[in-house]
Amino acid sequence: MILKPSFPYQLYLVISEKDCLGKDFLEVAEKSILGGVDIIQLREKNTSTEDFLWKALALKEITDKYNIPLIINDNFEVAEKIGSAGIHVGNNDKSPSNLRNELFFKDKIIGYSIEYLSQLENVNTELSDYLGISPIFSTDTKKDTVTEWGLEGLSKIKSLTEKPLVAIGNINSSNAASIIKAGADALAVVSAICSTQNPEKAAYEIKNEILK
Repeated sequence: MILKPSFPYQLYLVISEKDCLGKDFLEVAEKSILGGVDIIQLREKNTSTEDFLWKALALKEITDKYNIPLIINDNFEVAEKIGSAGIHVGNNDKSPSNLRNELFFKDKIIGYSIEYLSQLENVNTELSDYLGISPIFSTDTKKDTVTEWGLEGLSKIKSLTEKPLVAIGNINSSNAASIIKAGADALAVVSAICSTQNPEKAAYEIKNEILK
């Protein structure tokens, strides 16, 4: 049994170049950190490993500058090559139990997406550092999800596990406080920061709601 590590991050940016709608994603990332983002995940779908690697290395320069953990979505090869703080995986990716057996991931942050309540009882949940509750509310940025949890579903999960919960899915400054109240330890945000004209202000406003 692995002891539950602390997860002190409250505002979690999930970023991709596409979600930044033409803006420089590195600039968006840096502005979001200045606004209050504590941890960043790079999620690049439908791109080559070479392109993902280039983006991850460029982003890591910024996250290292501010001492912010960089998490890589799905791609364990990129995560290992850049020396990321960790990785986030879903049901169709390499499992946390497999990753923990690899030297690089032994002590890294591993996030695991929860789409069914039954997942709370498996070894992957036990071996993860936090659970991604995906999505809280359905969203156009991720269409391959199974369950829209809502606030009640989030509260149900909170009652069933002691793992830190990172809520994701259509989160913005208007619903942030209610999601925290329902049981989220952290909020993962995509569009409400990436697609805005002022990512720093957007991050600041959401962080302010979390801290209320």
